[in-house]
Amino acid sequence: MHIAFYVMATIIGLFVILALIAPKKTQVSRSILIKKTLPEVFQYLKHIKNQDNWSPWKKKDPDMKQEFIGNDGEIGFTVKWEGNKDVGIGEQEILNIVENDRVESKLRFYKPWKSESDALLSVNDAGDGNTKVTWGFTGVNKLPANIFMMLYNVDKHIGKDFEEGLASLKEILEN
Repeated sequence: MHIAFYVMATIIGLFVILALIAPKKTQVSRSILIKKTLPEVFQYLKHIKNQDNWSPWKKKDPDMKQEFIGNDGEIGFTVKWEGNKDVGIGEQEILNIVENDRVESKLRFYKPWKSESDALLSVNDAGDGNTKVTWGFTGVNKLPANIFMMLYNVDKHIGKDFEEGLASLKEILEN
C-alpha cells in the first residue's frame, strides 16, 4: 500500500515539475533575401492562394481539399483545408494586413492535434532592389502538449519546412 502511494506521488510530482518547466510558447521563424522589390514581393505574399505555389505542405499533399472564403489578399479571407496525415485539417484566416510590411494570420489546426497559432509574413527593404522576407509563427503550449514540446524540437522540424518554402518562394519570384 505504501509503495503504491509513493509511486503515485512520484508520478504526480514529476508531472507537476515538468508542467512548470516545460515551454509555454513556441516560436519559429526563418528569413530569406529575394532579388525583387518590396512592393512586388508583398503583392505576391498577401494573397494566401499563392502559398499553394511555394508551401512545403501543399507539396506534401497536392490533392488536399481546400475551401476559400472571402476575397484573397483582404482581412477575413480564410482558407480551410483537409489533407493527408502530413497536413491534417485546419484553416488560416488573414487578421491584419499592413501594406508593404506584413500579413498577420491565425492558424487553426484541428487534426492531427488541436492548436492555434499566430502566423506572420513580413517584408523589409534590404536595399538595391532586394527584399528580406520573414515567415514565422508563435503559439501557446497548453498542458500536456507543453511537456511533449520538451521532447520535440519544433524549431528544427518546422524551421526546415519554412526554409524549404522560402527557397521555393525565392525561386518563383526571382524567375
